[in-house]
Amino acid sequence: MTSPVPDTRDHEPVPDGDAEAVGADTPAPAPTAEGRPGRRRSRRIDAAVALVFLAGAFWVTARGWLDHDGRLLGSRPNDQGFNEWMLAYAAHAVSHLENPFFTTLQNAPSGVNLMTNVGLQLPGLVLAPVTLLFGASFSYLLFITLNLAGTGYAWYHVLSRHLVDSRAAAFVGGLFCAFAPALVSHSNGHPHITAQWLVPFIVWRVVALSRGGHVVRDGLVLGGLVVAQFFVSLEILFLTALGCLMLVLAYLAVRPRDAVRRVRPMLPGLAITAVLVGAAAAYPLWMQFAGPQHRVGHPGTPDIYALKLGSYVRFATQSVAGGPTSAVGWAPNTTEQASFYGWSLLVVAAGALWWLRRDVTARVLGVVGLVSALFSIGTTWTSGTRRTDIPAPFALVQDLPVFDSVVVARFALITTVALGVLLAVAGDRLAARRDEPSGRLAARVGAVAVAAALLPVLPMPLEAKGRAPVPEFVTGGAWRDHVAPGRTLVPVPVNGMTSLYWSSAAVAGFAVPEGYFLGPVSATDATGRWGVDPQPTATLLTAVSRGERDTAVGPADIAQARADVRYWKADAVALPDRGARRHDDLKVVLDALYGPGRRVDDVWLWDVRPFTR
Repeated sequence: MTSPVPDTRDHEPVPDGDAEAVGADTPAPAPTAEGRPGRRRSRRIDAAVALVFLAGAFWVTARGWLDHDGRLLGSRPNDQGFNEWMLAYAAHAVSHLENPFFTTLQNAPSGVNLMTNVGLQLPGLVLAPVTLLFGASFSYLLFITLNLAGTGYAWYHVLSRHLVDSRAAAFVGGLFCAFAPALVSHSNGHPHITAQWLVPFIVWRVVALSRGGHVVRDGLVLGGLVVAQFFVSLEILFLTALGCLMLVLAYLAVRPRDAVRRVRPMLPGLAITAVLVGAAAAYPLWMQFAGPQHRVGHPGTPDIYALKLGSYVRFATQSVAGGPTSAVGWAPNTTEQASFYGWSLLVVAAGALWWLRRDVTARVLGVVGLVSALFSIGTTWTSGTRRTDIPAPFALVQDLPVFDSVVVARFALITTVALGVLLAVAGDRLAARRDEPSGRLAARVGAVAVAAALLPVLPMPLEAKGRAPVPEFVTGGAWRDHVAPGRTLVPVPVNGMTSLYWSSAAVAGFAVPEGYFLGPVSATDATGRWGVDPQPTATLLTAVSRGERDTAVGPADIAQARADVRYWKADAVALPDRGARRHDDLKVVLDALYGPGRRVDDVWLWDVRPFTR
């Protein structure tokens, strides 16, 4: 994900305060008669690289494309369902001019704070036409695929223009940044994490500020990029900012005098950036930290979502050398496998750092990668898959604002970028020595070593599984005759994910109860938790569907059921004609609670407006 990278094309160390160092401009080459053919060749190379990254992205997501409506991609179907709903709601908000940061169309009537969840406002806006035309499931799959290809190409572009001369080295760096276990594992339902295509440009513009010169322009450009990333993923923006801070501190440790000299011209540009971002993000930030249904912290302790030291030398589930059990016990779940490089890659990285130990860029990258890796371990050190009582670095910051909401394993996203950029720098240094007597052999040996180290961590296609079909009553639009705009349709059993799938299929045209989201424990306790406690009628219907109670209901149950549909502001309750467990029992109970239902298309429908209007 995130880790800033300095720009230095001078391969020898530079004394403090001298000539060119991190972030300095490289003199432009003199124009030649071959300039135009050279540009055409460069464009062809860039196009080929883009196609390779796109092919790699489709390789990872291929099983989902076989049937985007009928399949869920990856191992976290609930996460996919939530993000499909976010894209559907964004399209609804655009077409109906509604608030993109808060809605009562999920978790009716209390609503969901979208800023304290995964906002996706900018991707949702861009993809709104696709969502309206082809559905949220198609938009989601397109988004998760283009994230991988776009992130890889973005790193290739920035590396090849600003850090290395070798396009092959830049390609390897971009390949690793996009297709390492970190982003592939997060493709199991986390498009806000894999949407990192702006990160390389943000990092480069931060570095560019250190050169001084066009302060206003550079500050505004950086501000625009930061605002855009804010509305893509606030979490990735935070990790990017943290990575940039690590870069500055690492450079300060490596080159203290030059770092101080370069920080000074950054301050005016950063001030301009802060003003622009503050103006654009003021209301969303208020919503995030003080708005309705905001939360504080993340459910559970930090170490629940932390990595283990041993995870860095093992292989991820979806890698060539991995398998279904290769990461068990070493990561929180299948999405948070942000390390898992294997011994061979770490040996190559250590060798590159030793060989480039006098290179400023390599030293800075080594510091940033190591510090972020240590943060990903959590509050205590680990021994094997067990935790000890010995405090680890994250314990120092775990109670700070924002840090208390971070999923700890994601600090390793910074390590992944640091390692990817290191591979690009090392490859570039090898390529520059090809004309030396031993340089060609060294370059070949280095290429073989990198290829051998990368092969085991290359990705395998994500799994896919079938999903329960949404009734034609919803997908065909018949619901509009029975549910007024903004009112609630209650699917039975009342289940958070069923609500989201139905709502997504209708492009958030009606409100639904419950859902799948992060919210506060209560109106008086903002501590973060998953979802909400179900209403009594939802609990009753779930118990019937599981065979945990019979169909007998009494006056108290009937009164509560009618109170609950009033609470949900419901117009109708719907039971699919097929697919629901213990369908007949549920129909008997619903008839008793709300009066006889009637068949509409492929659902049984109970008009509850007499009880709720």
